[in-house]
Amino acid sequence: MRSLELFAGGGGLGLGLDLAGFEPAAVVEWDKWCCDTIRHNQLLGYPLVQNWKVHHCDAKEFDYASLGEVELISGGPPCQPFSLGGKHKAYNDARDMFPTAVRAVRELKPSAFIFENVKGITRAAFANYFQYVQLQLSFPEIVIRANENWLDHLSRLEQQRTSGSTEGLRYNVVARLLNAADYGIPQIRERVFIVGFRSDSDQRWSFPEGTHSYNALLDHQFGAGTYWETHSAKRADRAQHLARVKVGLEKRLDASDAALLPWQTVRDAISDLPDPRSKAARSIINHNYQPGARPYPGHTGSVLDLPAKTLKAGDHGVPGGENMMALSDGTYRYFTVRESARLQTFPDGYLFHGSWTETMRQLGNAVPVRLAQVVGSSVAAQLLSAKEAQLKKYALRRA
Repeated sequence: MRSLELFAGGGGLGLGLDLAGFEPAAVVEWDKWCCDTIRHNQLLGYPLVQNWKVHHCDAKEFDYASLGEVELISGGPPCQPFSLGGKHKAYNDARDMFPTAVRAVRELKPSAFIFENVKGITRAAFANYFQYVQLQLSFPEIVIRANENWLDHLSRLEQQRTSGSTEGLRYNVVARLLNAADYGIPQIRERVFIVGFRSDSDQRWSFPEGTHSYNALLDHQFGAGTYWETHSAKRADRAQHLARVKVGLEKRLDASDAALLPWQTVRDAISDLPDPRSKAARSIINHNYQPGARPYPGHTGSVLDLPAKTLKAGDHGVPGGENMMALSDGTYRYFTVRESARLQTFPDGYLFHGSWTETMRQLGNAVPVRLAQVVGSSVAAQLLSAKEAQLKKYALRRA
């Protein structure tokens, strides 16, 4: 199924959606280093990106009409206007790309769309604006007027929603905050996904439920105990972790989690990689040691036997706390680029291009590939089911 990938970054969302069965007719990204990463992987022959047509340009300037029909529009509009570490300007921030995403939907009229953003967009301070984003995507043809402020535009959209009108291009839109760890990604990463289906297709869809849980991890570690045996972990590591999670362990029994898989941990993700300070690490791409890691109050790094903390991009270099690992001997070191890619579930053969700061920014902004695949596969299955139903109706009319 043909798609359009906007704000592609280093390719996390696009790779996951490609695995889900979508083929991008165009991949649009304004950042040079992100485009270089994708193009470098094309030169290396990485199969998933071989046919991607990468456009290094501002999405505001892209000619959407030139693409023809697409089934899906996807992307992660830049999150700085909503990020907890940003300036919180939302609509008043020039970096807000949701208006561009809405324009792409309006012009291409896809069967569905998937947009992703940071948890910060759900904050109380942005409640009206988050509702505004969803209503614009629901009624993309109701465009803001010249000299109309966004609150007045929001009022018109609310009136359209409550009117019950079925005229014009409309989408049934749902949004949910997903924790990547609940879907088997070795990282606590909460992101908002906004998914819409064109209303004339009569789709019934909901987000796929999580498959992994913290309680199941605790049971794996301290119930059956097979976690430690699998990793041949030291007894000292087990005792240290037991002290860390003791309160959670006492509360872990929850029948609803009984059938779920355990959260994946940092150890699960990187245990087969050599220490980046060793000679063996030299043969692994993007697995270079970076000195200088140190903790500071509130930012003490990720531990081996839990999912990693949320990797962050940072506006001024690589953030120290979230992008480093707390070792069992009390020392700290930064995750390498390859380790960070593992935590974001990028394939090992996918190379990140640029300096350490630039590659870590790409990873800190990325959608975990596996999470994109889970959501994308669910959307793809729904679209294919709808097509099959239409074909059956057509066949019955012809009979």
